[in-house]
Amino acid sequence: MSKLAGRPFFKMNGLGNEIIVLDLRGAGVAVSAAEARAIHRAPGLAYDQMMVLHDCVTPGTEAFVRIFNNDGSESGACGNGTRCVAWVLLRDDPRDLVFVETVRGLLECRREGPLSFTVDMGEPLLAAHEIPLRDALADTRRIVLDFDVAALTAPAVANMGNPHAVFFVDDVEAHALAQNGPRLEHHPMFPERANISLAQVAARDHIVVKVWERGVGLTQACGTAACAAVVCAARLGLTERRARVTLPGGDLFIDWRESDGHVLMTGPIELEFEAVFAPEIFSGAA
Repeated sequence: MSKLAGRPFFKMNGLGNEIIVLDLRGAGVAVSAAEARAIHRAPGLAYDQMMVLHDCVTPGTEAFVRIFNNDGSESGACGNGTRCVAWVLLRDDPRDLVFVETVRGLLECRREGPLSFTVDMGEPLLAAHEIPLRDALADTRRIVLDFDVAALTAPAVANMGNPHAVFFVDDVEAHALAQNGPRLEHHPMFPERANISLAQVAARDHIVVKVWERGVGLTQACGTAACAAVVCAARLGLTERRARVTLPGGDLFIDWRESDGHVLMTGPIELEFEAVFAPEIFSGAA
């Protein structure tokens, strides 16, 4: 029997980005890719990301967080999920500030209201080898892709904990992201795959974004994609460094801070329910 059977978890969302938070601190238990896929397949538990809390590695942090996509692969960052983690850590705590750690580094999370949090997502990685790209391109503000859809051949790219390719278009609804997203995710230019975003600049402080998320698919919201969209737009002079990003699930507020280059993301969370994992979820997990 899986050691996850009977473990409590939180089913949450950030702007419709479906999140499970599982606290395994002190448990000496890890989640396998097969178990992550099995949880996603269980009735009522489908998620975009699962945030798994483990004992902290760095002093001064509350937890080390592993982030699973619903296909069992792991992600370096999830902004919407990190806001959910912050709520779990602070819900019975008078503090308004908490630090967590992921493979991307330390993340500062600040409570702005009962169900609103700001996460310092750190500095974007902008060099070709950091994103990473197959080719050692000097300028990542626009790159040229060999792709058979003319409007989707020159994305801006950045890494916000995950590789992102952002295609600036006149209308995000005019392109078949469900069809082109998986093809672009696996494009040879992206050796670690990439999140694919369509971004429509509505104003100097407003971007409309749709996302095909690596290892997930079409999603209602993606926090790191919202961050990447503002970074890429600002680098191209299309927007200011602070902007509202409208995703299918709602709005995030992004500030690419000039003082230190860090990207701050502010948005809401929602608790859907608390439960425990039934043993039958994991039967035949593969």
